[in-house]
Amino acid sequence: MAARRAHSTAHPETADPRRPGRQQTPGRRQLTVGRTLRRLSVVALAAAAAGLGHLAPAVAAPIYPIPDGDSFYWAPPDVGNYQPGDVMRSRTVPAAGFPGATVWQLLYRSSNSAGDPIGAVTTLLLPPGGGMNRPVVSYQPMVNSLGMRCAPSHSIFDGGMQEAPALNLLLARGWAVAVPDHLGPVSAYGAAKLGARLVLDGIRAVKRFGPADLGLSPVGMAGYSGGGMATGFAAALAPEYAPELPLVGAAQGGVPMNIGKLAQDVGMAPNPLFGLGFAAAAGLEREYPNELQMDRILKPAGFALRNQLANACTKEIIDSGANKSFGDVFIGAMDADPVVIRVLHENSIETFPGVPRIPIYEWHGASDQVSPQLVREVVGRYCAAGTPVLLNMVPGADHGTAIAAGAPAAFGYLADRFAGLPAPSNC
Repeated sequence: MAARRAHSTAHPETADPRRPGRQQTPGRRQLTVGRTLRRLSVVALAAAAAGLGHLAPAVAAPIYPIPDGDSFYWAPPDVGNYQPGDVMRSRTVPAAGFPGATVWQLLYRSSNSAGDPIGAVTTLLLPPGGGMNRPVVSYQPMVNSLGMRCAPSHSIFDGGMQEAPALNLLLARGWAVAVPDHLGPVSAYGAAKLGARLVLDGIRAVKRFGPADLGLSPVGMAGYSGGGMATGFAAALAPEYAPELPLVGAAQGGVPMNIGKLAQDVGMAPNPLFGLGFAAAAGLEREYPNELQMDRILKPAGFALRNQLANACTKEIIDSGANKSFGDVFIGAMDADPVVIRVLHENSIETFPGVPRIPIYEWHGASDQVSPQLVREVVGRYCAAGTPVLLNMVPGADHGTAIAAGAPAAFGYLADRFAGLPAPSNC
């Protein structure tokens, strides 16, 4: 990040008239995501659901990540004086991997799951050639990590985000691309409703950011697996949380619709991706420290694993937890707890009552380890509410192979929505 810090900008604009005295700063190659990364959600959120299911009241000791060493990421002391989506800080960064693009990073105000104000970062890529009010795609990458160094605003440039080259396909269409750090400032992996807020407030931020000229731009959203969950939750949350946003559609694939049921399906046996499940439990504990308290249920091996993974990215998490089971790290049976159930429901699209009011393209492997039936049920509820949904169940595809089968159609679907064409539906 040293090179990027050297390109930080601090050009004052006119003070925001809503807050006198405060100034703002301006400033297809197919997706080739590795099979392991594409299957993360199968076990990742499962452990969070099952592993925290019998918690007793106690003083929790969640392990938070080391704060990002780059002060750009730090929320200012007066963060609560800003509105959700307000840009608090901005800078340009080198466009490594995105030839001709101009890249900004924005620190904007959002809220965590307790409603407290937080700072969040989105990376905004503008294609060459200029142009006002061009379409914007908010792309939610798969982030399956606990360390701040693993956030998309870092990994989009350092090779850690394997989807990054595909973003050039969107830029080549003349679209702006916003990539939010949708796990938030403590990398709360597993907190899907938080991710939805960060996505929507990130869209607000790029539209309010004067130098980008996106104030009247239409917006689409896209993502797969964990990124698809953030996308899908944002689409369902938008009518109540951000009804003013000009969203034209969402393309979401491989979406885990209910993390509790996912636990029942795949989370109880030893699994090579168990570390991801444990990391999701740790991430939810970070976001809900008063409700989800792991100390009372961790074995010594669990404490050691939590400490080891506190700042880890995906590969280290997978390697450290490979082929472990809940019994290796947790004490006792995985009994239901009303508070835990509430938290899981709050972070599951299936049980969230909101319904998208924009067209949806939903693709999913027919042989996906993430339940295709739950996808069908959620789509049925959306259809019954009048939302046009185009559901593509990819024959024979599992969670690892469906992404490539559905992504090209996802980009084309968004292009048609930006063009104002009628949304197809097979409800």
